Amino acid sequence: MKRILLSGVPSEKQKLFFEAREKYIAYGGARGGGKSWALRRKLTLMCLHYPGLRCLIVRRSYPELRYNHILPLCAELKGAVSYSETNKQIVFPNGSTVKFGYLSDDGDTLQYQGLEFDVIAIDEATQLTEYQFNILKACLRGTNGNPKRMYLTCNPGGVGHGWVKRLFIDGCMRPGERAEDYRFIQATVFDNTALLSKDPGYVEQLQSLPEGLRSAWLYGSWDVFSGQFFPEAASDLIVARGFEKPSPCRIIGGLDYGFDGTALVLVCADRTGTLTVYREFLCPDLTLSAAAARIAGICEGENVDYIAASPDLWNRRQDSGVSGYETVMRTPGVPALIRADDRRVPGWRAVREAFGAGMRISDRCPTLLRCMRSLVYDKHRAEDCSDQPHDVTHLPEALRYAVMSRICPPDEPARQNGFFKTKRISAVPVSKY
Repeated sequence: MKRILLSGVPSEKQKLFFEAREKYIAYGGARGGGKSWALRRKLTLMCLHYPGLRCLIVRRSYPELRYNHILPLCAELKGAVSYSETNKQIVFPNGSTVKFGYLSDDGDTLQYQGLEFDVIAIDEATQLTEYQFNILKACLRGTNGNPKRMYLTCNPGGVGHGWVKRLFIDGCMRPGERAEDYRFIQATVFDNTALLSKDPGYVEQLQSLPEGLRSAWLYGSWDVFSGQFFPEAASDLIVARGFEKPSPCRIIGGLDYGFDGTALVLVCADRTGTLTVYREFLCPDLTLSAAAARIAGICEGENVDYIAASPDLWNRRQDSGVSGYETVMRTPGVPALIRADDRRVPGWRAVREAFGAGMRISDRCPTLLRCMRSLVYDKHRAEDCSDQPHDVTHLPEALRYAVMSRICPPDEPARQNGFFKTKRISAVPVSKY
């Protein structure tokens, strides 16, 4: 076997990355932290150490993969490994392999189903969806004695910002996820002494960027980033700590139902009309009847005037002729439902106006806060937010429905969608439908 001379001295943060032993390790968080080099070097060292190691390195597109990894690796390991352009794979003399793959959209995940790898590396993980990440996680398996690990590099922003931040920054674990399996190693350009010595002007380039880009790319901020739909949500000034409902007040709700996620928010309007979101509920895999029971329990004792719900609840099912509205209203204790004004662009404008008028979110609604901060702009509609990643949109849409119902202070008659009501709404009996 030809002797391989690997040049370069790792930074202190890169050393931490090389030494990390958790199952899922994310590295980076800002531009210029030496992420791509660290990822290539880590895979190379593991392939040399573990004979027969099966590795996969993934990026969003093949041109990015070729420029950032295939060409540099082939140059660094020239004469010591073989590369097959047909198979997109490097083979080491000891049988270890590094396969190169791309995931431009969710459809590309089909090519990985059923495959097994010991090590999977995702470069620029925030460019991938959580669905793509989960598919790759399922490929991390095998009966050999080699370690099973996943390495990620990432910067704030992008379609995957929410799930990367949830797992590696906030540590908000879901059932089946263990906090001890995840580790984040923050690295910025200031940790990359090699880059600073060769290109001292690079920091000035980053400092000249607009606020969102500068915070993310220079300092690695996960709360403010380019493309963020609600940058105002990043400020702690919108967080209501220790909120208690004033008297008098008006309580209304917003409901976004789907089998993949039932989202409910309760919003309090004080005498001045200032809004505070003080309760949240988000749960997947609920039938309408089960969701209605949970809604009734949450609203018990809250004196909710009404809940603005997604209009598709009023659609009748072809098999039974019964609408979702009827199903929900059969459950005792569910407040009156009204059809939400579900226009997206005017709705998001209204939410933005509400923030500007002092709307806050209680610290007892951490999931809504995280979701609001994770929303990104739609690529095709400048004033709309993206519906990806979909799991962060449920609670914000419930809030949009609530705000678009034109919430009035408690001293004014209630109104919904511009129509005043002189008394609290009561549900229309199902028999009238």
